[in-house]
Amino acid sequence: KDVSDYVTIGDYKGLTLDRYTQAVTDDDVDAEINYELQDKGTEVTDGTVEYGDIVTINFTGTVDGKEFDGSSADDYELVVGEGDMGIDGFEDGLVGMKKGETKELTLTLPEGYSEDDSLSGKEAVFKVTLQKFTRASELTDEWVASNTDYKTVDDYKKSVREELEKQASTTADNELYATAWSEVLDTSEIKKYPEEDVKKAEESYKALNEQTAKDNGMELSDLLEAWDLTEDEFNEECKNYAESKVEQNLIVQGIIDAEGLSLSDAETEELKNNLILDYGVASIDELIETYGEDEVNESLALLRVEKFIVDQSTVNEKTGSAEDSIENEDAYTEAEDTGSDLTEDDGSEETQDEMEENMSEESIEDNTVEE
Repeated sequence: KDVSDYVTIGDYKGLTLDRYTQAVTDDDVDAEINYELQDKGTEVTDGTVEYGDIVTINFTGTVDGKEFDGSSADDYELVVGEGDMGIDGFEDGLVGMKKGETKELTLTLPEGYSEDDSLSGKEAVFKVTLQKFTRASELTDEWVASNTDYKTVDDYKKSVREELEKQASTTADNELYATAWSEVLDTSEIKKYPEEDVKKAEESYKALNEQTAKDNGMELSDLLEAWDLTEDEFNEECKNYAESKVEQNLIVQGIIDAEGLSLSDAETEELKNNLILDYGVASIDELIETYGEDEVNESLALLRVEKFIVDQSTVNEKTGSAEDSIENEDAYTEAEDTGSDLTEDDGSEETQDEMEENMSEESIEDNTVEE
């Protein structure tokens, strides 16, 4: 089909884009290492709980002698002192406990702890049994040599920093690609939808959700009820999804045709290899088996076009995040009267958020940029 019959494609060459890279700080490195030290900690069998220990507890809470929603759990794991329980005094009360000990804690419930608002501010008694606890290892050359591929603490810290910087760079690239696509999408205009393509996309999306329901031992109607969706609302969602997907495919195909891009060139092969790594599969065939050939090819085509758009753009390297820039916009508005000169920059990316949501439902669909 002639894509121009259906969509007018916005400018996609000569854009000016910002690539935001988060700086890796010493605190980031320490946090990553501390996580590993905790994860590879040692169970304490003769001693008492200290702040920073990972405890596994059973607990039951009551108000006026009655249990309430969210008041009990078995084999609950938390790091003492990090505040995950959300009740003042709960974690403090675990300090000094021994393995196997049972203790009662009388505490005040904070607002919002339970779905029952009437419990906010009430006195609750929690009966807590300490199943076990582990303590983070100490960072030494010996620990590094035993638990990593490195010999010294300095070498290990250097490797952690390099890995975090690599992750930050990958995230920056992904967000840059998503922003490039969003700019083109926002300036493109759909004339009409090819009805056959929309119908096919709707059927595919419905089939995906039906399979999701089946995988969870449910009927589609049960899944819709869990999502608080009526059948009409679901059908409208399917239609909206299908139209968005078809619009995307039309723009992608239009750019591929106009620029003579190939989906079998070296650049696409590199993107394919990245996709394999992102999804942790052995080959592209495994992705095709899971998601279908059409979905995988559409994803690769989108990635190829995004790369082309970025390659044709002027990219400004910046440190921080697009969210920082949005905060600067707010500051700019407030500071106009004082003559402050702050750069405006829109880093929002709604379409990518939608892609991430699709991914959470195990659909490759149109979101392979992220990960």
